[in-house]
Amino acid sequence: MNKTRLEIINKRGNKLCAYLELPANQKPHSYAIFAHCFTCNSTLAPVRNISRTLTSYGFGVVRFDFMGLGHSEGEFAESHFSGNIDDLISVSDYLGKHFKAPSLLVGHSLGGAAAIVAASQLENIKAVATIGAPASVSHAKRLFSEQVDLESKAPVEVKIEGRPFKIDAQFVKDFDKTDLLAIVKSLRKPLLIMHAPHDNSVGIENARELYHAAFHPKNFISLDGADHLLTNSKDSQYAGDMIGTWAKRYFGEAENEMLDTKGEQLVAHINVKEDKFTTSMQTRKHSLIADEPESFGGNDLGPAPYDFLSAALASCSVLTVKLYAERKGWDLQEVYAYITYSKKHSDDLMIDVEKPGNIDHLSKKLKLIGNLTEEQRIRLTEIAAKCPVHKTLTGNVVIETERMEAE
Repeated sequence: MNKTRLEIINKRGNKLCAYLELPANQKPHSYAIFAHCFTCNSTLAPVRNISRTLTSYGFGVVRFDFMGLGHSEGEFAESHFSGNIDDLISVSDYLGKHFKAPSLLVGHSLGGAAAIVAASQLENIKAVATIGAPASVSHAKRLFSEQVDLESKAPVEVKIEGRPFKIDAQFVKDFDKTDLLAIVKSLRKPLLIMHAPHDNSVGIENARELYHAAFHPKNFISLDGADHLLTNSKDSQYAGDMIGTWAKRYFGEAENEMLDTKGEQLVAHINVKEDKFTTSMQTRKHSLIADEPESFGGNDLGPAPYDFLSAALASCSVLTVKLYAERKGWDLQEVYAYITYSKKHSDDLMIDVEKPGNIDHLSKKLKLIGNLTEEQRIRLTEIAAKCPVHKTLTGNVVIETERMEAE
């Protein structure tokens, strides 16, 4: 994943802080824009997680701060919901001018409502995905309307989710200008509605209203067990995976080529400042994510490096056993390979080494299912120890490391 900071000027002349994230091969087949939730910003962990996950599906994703939020210029009191729509259109125009017009909008909470409205005004948008979106824009007023005198023009400080913001009566009234359900009814673009059944901020009934108002193609996915902000990283990764899978129907799959000058089998990339241990990996056709468990300081968004090592041994073992049994015409029906990596002392393994101590140890256990004789089972177990990956791990391996110049 490659991240670039962008500065986009909105219609009011304010600079919007934005980040463009690209797939590992830096060649997105399509572009998407992520609209964050009300009073949030683009650096919120769920926003980063979903954006990163979408890059693994070949999208270039722009996540940005609405005017007056995060690192974007302007006053929050002047942003208004209609201003959020303008910001989305400004980001879309910027992408169309400097890269490629976006075709997917993703919005979280009120950002989902903004994404729907913006999609109705942008011909280049082919599909929209919402997460925890309200069915009415005025739904957001409940957070602060009682703190504002609608007859006064003077701005006042209100508390929204425990944080202070300055707004005025016009800010509140702006929410009543948009009939979201009417816009959904006339949208006529693929719509994915995602919502947590026990969302305490925006109730699940909002998803029902949006779904019934929309015309097909439309889909609903339940984010069971998640909260409104998707604070559990597994929930935001799941949401990103579901959006990426759903979008394949409308954007297709482009063959992912490796970086032009590399020509290797696999590339791994980590953003040192943001990703902790989460590592994006790309082969010619497949995307993978490696991580460390939370107990080690990671986000546990994927298998750990040694899990991939064990996976290589396990998969190669079962494939080799399958091919051998088929060639012999034996009745092998299923194969399981159980692998555990650990460090064991040479004395415990009864291995005679020059300097006794802990060494790498891989335990491989096979379960063979089928109408097999004892002799056949013994032979298949022996064959599993002769698979190519097994031979590589136990043979003489040379790893050459060289530095490449940054592009």
